[in-house]
Amino acid sequence: MKQYGTKAVVIVLIACLFTSLFLAAVPAAAQANFDVNAESAILVDAETGTILFEKNADLSLPPASMSKMMTEYLVLEALSQGQFDWDTVVVASEYAHYLGGLDGTSRVWLALGEERTVEELYTAMAVYSANDATVALAEMVAGSEERFVQMMNEKAAELGMTNSTFVNSTGLPNRMLGLYMHTGQAEDENAMSARDTAILAQALVKDYPEVLRFSSIPSVEPGEGKGHFDVRLLNFNWMLAGHPQPDAKPHAYQGLDGLKTGYTQQAGYCFTGTAERDGMRLISVVMRSDSMASRFQETRKLLDYGFNNFKTQTLLDKGDTIEGFETLPVANGKQKEVPVALGAPLELIIHKDDAEAFSIEVIPHQELTNGDGLLEAPLAEGEVVGYARLVYEGSPQYGTLDGKEAVEVPLVAMEEVEKAGWLRTMMRGIGALFSGAWSKVVDSLKNWFS
Repeated sequence: MKQYGTKAVVIVLIACLFTSLFLAAVPAAAQANFDVNAESAILVDAETGTILFEKNADLSLPPASMSKMMTEYLVLEALSQGQFDWDTVVVASEYAHYLGGLDGTSRVWLALGEERTVEELYTAMAVYSANDATVALAEMVAGSEERFVQMMNEKAAELGMTNSTFVNSTGLPNRMLGLYMHTGQAEDENAMSARDTAILAQALVKDYPEVLRFSSIPSVEPGEGKGHFDVRLLNFNWMLAGHPQPDAKPHAYQGLDGLKTGYTQQAGYCFTGTAERDGMRLISVVMRSDSMASRFQETRKLLDYGFNNFKTQTLLDKGDTIEGFETLPVANGKQKEVPVALGAPLELIIHKDDAEAFSIEVIPHQELTNGDGLLEAPLAEGEVVGYARLVYEGSPQYGTLDGKEAVEVPLVAMEEVEKAGWLRTMMRGIGALFSGAWSKVVDSLKNWFS
């Protein structure tokens, strides 16, 4: 039986098992000739958080209306918790009405006391980036925008967004809020880094994929559907197929269905895009690009780079075992080992033209191990008892959004292991004692006749 200390490692040359595999992120050399015309940018795989490209990704910048992705997240979270439903009626406050009359901004001209459903307001926010609809929803969720902003910052911390600060729900400069400004100073705007924006976008798409039902709508015409608005809701995302804006047609991108644009004078032109092709979904972020068209051109470059050079491949499926590590040793159990299998698929983003060596580390769950690094009985069937970690051993790379340098999936116990009784434990100890003594006798005899 193989013995594991605190870490059990098996080196596997994946090139011998799989063809042309490349983990996680691009080696630096592979990206030397690629760049985007934006102050900050990032490209990630939505499923694994693998970073495929980054540029000044931790620089905190105003995100403008990309801030609304956090509002979208919190509204969907409240819906999932049953706080209200899509048909719940929201009454427009004085603040929402004020933003409805604010020139030079996106709005649906909400009247004071106007009643709209959550779905109508969410559509206006996600499609048209309407600021009055956004505030109405924020007040619905939290009672006030000030409290909602606290929730935004709390959620940012929970998601690991370390370079983000929110002062309002819309992304407007605070100075435009007039008497309704409540957090920060007049010169303040929301702030996010490209990395944090990607973290938020990934959480939004993975936790609440229904957001794509709204973000993929090119436009909503006046009079369309229940409770329509009088204004045409024209999506600012020109990369959506079927967009009616003539200038948008050259930017249409196959598989793109979101996510959020943004612009203020300080933020410049920003865009968080997401597209799916052949089962792989990418998320791109471009911040402070030169023009409305440029943010889409640079997004196209990022997405093309990702789709043309990488693919998702499942190396092992859920329930599969790792050769040589079909079991893990157990201390003080009725059985001396427990069969284990992957609790989730082991999926990687691989470079289409590269082949590298990897190591698979099989690591027992630290909280379940004894001082010798062995799993300690009792163990329940289906319990996570360890992890399989696939580590790329090639050139430097960017890693993942959560800071991990390797893809890691749980190993689960395939059967229960009960704790051994005192008699069984004692007999094993005696057996081990005599086994050790006999080994010494055999070694001595060998020395006599050698």
